[in-house]
Amino acid sequence: MGRITASRKQLQGDPLHGSLLASKFINCLMLDGKKSVAQAVFYRALDLLKERIPDREPIEVFTEAVENVKPMIEVRSKRVGGAAYQVPMQVNRTRQQSLAIRWILMAIREKKGRPIHESLAAEIQAAYNKEGAAMTRRENIHRMAEANKAFAHFAW
Repeated sequence: MGRITASRKQLQGDPLHGSLLASKFINCLMLDGKKSVAQAVFYRALDLLKERIPDREPIEVFTEAVENVKPMIEVRSKRVGGAAYQVPMQVNRTRQQSLAIRWILMAIREKKGRPIHESLAAEIQAAYNKEGAAMTRRENIHRMAEANKAFAHFAW
């Protein structure tokens, strides 16, 4: 069986900006192996961002948006003596990035009725301003971790 390899090892920067993060995002955005479509969507979203935030490079806005969405801490279920506890745990860097990307994509896929590049641009702009659906999700995760701080001693 050919195993699926983590794309991080052979990941190259995206063709326009040479950004590894953008490349990873495009790969996650891609459906059915249609990379050119995913790239077109991503770059059209960046063009929209350029119009909306003229004083910043759109790729910088995108990078900062993803940074804002990254969770510092999350809850993991831990079974201890027949009871499942929600234990708050630190999130490692790669998981932070993949969660942030996943949440942004979930947020834009839930919004129906407008072109995907428009909702992507809107979501990136919202995340850049520390608001929007992906940020709400992050806040909820942090809130849950805060609420379950009492069980932190189960983390090992």
